[in-house]
Amino acid sequence: MSQEVLNTEELGEKIVKVLKTIFDPEIPVDIYELGLIYDVMVNEDAEVKILMTLTTPNCPVAETLPLEVEEKIKSIALVKDAEVEITFDPPWSQELMSEEAKLALGML
Repeated sequence: MSQEVLNTEELGEKIVKVLKTIFDPEIPVDIYELGLIYDVMVNEDAEVKILMTLTTPNCPVAETLPLEVEEKIKSIALVKDAEVEITFDPPWSQELMSEEAKLALGML
């Protein structure tokens, strides 16, 4: 039996670390803590699908942010491919922000 079984959980953690390096241009908080990432799916072929939202549908980075996320995830050594899907269901709200994000924005 091959030892090269992909540890999807470990790869998921690496992906989250990378997501935490991507910031919303209007809010000084990373997109993960902001609650913009709804789901990170990693299959055994090291293909990643990220379901994310934007703070508003007409967000100024609606075109560039998903591309930035895709590029940064693809740059992780073990990732074969990455796809970002944008959804507005459910729409983003401040409730989705982590305590850390709320603290950074003086909301706590």
